[in-house]
Amino acid sequence: MFDFYRIAAAVPQVKVADAAYNTNQILGKLEEAYGYQPAVIAFPELAVSGYSCQDLFFQSTLLREVTRGISRILAATEGHESAVVVGAPVEICGQLYNGAYVMLDGKLLGVTIKTFLPNYSEFYEKRWFNSADDLPTRDVYLSDLMISYDPEEIEDYSVPVGSHIIYNLDGKLSFGVEICEDLWSPIPPSSVMTLAGAELIVNISASNELIAKREYRKNLVKQTSASEVAEYLYVSAGSGESTQDVVFSGHSLIAENGVILNENRDYIAADYLLVADMDLGKIRSERARMKSFGDAAAHYRGLTSRCRTVTEAAPRLPESDGEYYILQKHPFIPATRKNLEKRCSDIFDMQVGGLAKRLEVTGAKPVVGVSGGMDSTLALLVSAKALQKLGRPAEDLIAITMPAFGTSNRTYENSLLLIKSLGTTPIIIDIKAACVQHLSDLGHDGMTKDLTYENTQARERTQVLMDYANMHGGLVVGTGDLSELALGWCTYNGDQMAMYGVNGSIPKTLVRWMIDTVAETGIFPDSTVVLRDILDTPISPELLPPDENGEITQKTEDSVGPYELHDFFLFYTLRYGYSPAKINFLANRAFDRDYDSATILKWQKMFTRRFFSQQFKRSCMPDGVKVGSVAMSPRGDWRMPSDASAENWLAELDLIES
Repeated sequence: MFDFYRIAAAVPQVKVADAAYNTNQILGKLEEAYGYQPAVIAFPELAVSGYSCQDLFFQSTLLREVTRGISRILAATEGHESAVVVGAPVEICGQLYNGAYVMLDGKLLGVTIKTFLPNYSEFYEKRWFNSADDLPTRDVYLSDLMISYDPEEIEDYSVPVGSHIIYNLDGKLSFGVEICEDLWSPIPPSSVMTLAGAELIVNISASNELIAKREYRKNLVKQTSASEVAEYLYVSAGSGESTQDVVFSGHSLIAENGVILNENRDYIAADYLLVADMDLGKIRSERARMKSFGDAAAHYRGLTSRCRTVTEAAPRLPESDGEYYILQKHPFIPATRKNLEKRCSDIFDMQVGGLAKRLEVTGAKPVVGVSGGMDSTLALLVSAKALQKLGRPAEDLIAITMPAFGTSNRTYENSLLLIKSLGTTPIIIDIKAACVQHLSDLGHDGMTKDLTYENTQARERTQVLMDYANMHGGLVVGTGDLSELALGWCTYNGDQMAMYGVNGSIPKTLVRWMIDTVAETGIFPDSTVVLRDILDTPISPELLPPDENGEITQKTEDSVGPYELHDFFLFYTLRYGYSPAKINFLANRAFDRDYDSATILKWQKMFTRRFFSQQFKRSCMPDGVKVGSVAMSPRGDWRMPSDASAENWLAELDLIES
């Protein structure tokens, strides 16, 4: 469903050189794994024999029992929908190889052979095994691989053997296999296979444990999945292996394009399953967007020509419902407080660096319209810090508050307190009379609270800021954030316009945490108290009159919907180009305790309509620094016709409703 597939790493108990026992353990784990309906199940390197058999690999008794074990495992896969990858020694043309048997529904699809053999003091595989490069043949018959195979009962057939085999399951899932040390080589087989089309790499391994090796291994898997723009399933031999000289930890990982989806927690482990759902939609979207991936595939066509693709009909290959996929309902916000503070601090530094460069080049003073809301607060904090960075006085910060019809007592007082706490003097320009005059000139009665009534205030504020900047050598710093730009929740040629925008790539859900981090870290210690109150103030454009107590009556999220939903829609629309149906599916999973499905659908339709219809505002947005992978600058990150139609997107949402 929606390109989700489940994969499993299975680490059974093992007795070294006891193939019958190991086969029974594998079969038990296989039956357990089938209960999760994975598309792929992988067992460790040399799991049938045990990895640490050493010279026993040359014993015909062991090899005979291994082939019997493989025959039993192959038979056990019949009638099941999952592809199974299991490691075992394999004898081909009189030579011994370290292999990965790949099976599906009672059929052996191929045997991938290890290419790069370690030659360390504790791992001397070259003593026992040959490399895939030494293979004298590219295909063998099933009957040549298994002593217990009975050609009278089962039709014999040819099986591909070697490295760089890609297993394509009915066009739904394409994966390659590499074995342990292959990953550590400068150009691993997986790099070639992914350029040739493999979306998932399965690594069956037997990696011993050493101090700091676990973290190194984890980083290697993460980085490989990122550089190859792929899913990566890594399963390693467990603690039942020989401890004669080393210990095996059973460290298994599942990574997706640089992100760890799941990892076993026990440091020394065996007898477990590690399950995760992977989202192939992300991989496909990223590869299509990342032109260097296609360029690399073309550049290294000589290497990718080594790959062979085995296509197998797998009409019952199970898709997943994404239950085992880690999904954050706030995709712009890191999950831990430590990472959140680090990200916010880094973004703040980027904002400051961008504005400081512009101020340095122009020699201008930053001019900020301060409303007492979160967006203008963040812009003001960035401007103050940029001046500090340039060694310029706080008085160079021109902070203007412009009360009008909708200004509340709370936001007005907070704007003054904040400006003063930063060491500069607030400039108060009441724009009510100017707005009344303008409305009168238009023939507007000044009482009808329509769009003209609201936008007159926004445009008057922008005019004041621009003209004041002209008078005092200033540069108007824009306050609008990414979420507002996506929705077009800004007044064209009003708060949509500035000379430099510092918040343009920061979503609304993150703006709050940006201010919180500034308050928490004490960058401006005199501002902490007022910053806390600003964070507690409802989000509002303050364009409609407050109540009789001077309190806010117009709340943005009542009109446009929850920003946490819109930021979710925005992230998956821009970052991965997901369909409305898939985004709706994910949103219902992420927010199942917060909103019912009808509410989510209502606001998703609102987002879709506004996202398309408001592009004209984004097409002429001001310069501003990009801080994340999702941004909407018309000069780089998001190029879209202002008259594009949303009909197909809305029609897909209508189908959900019906």
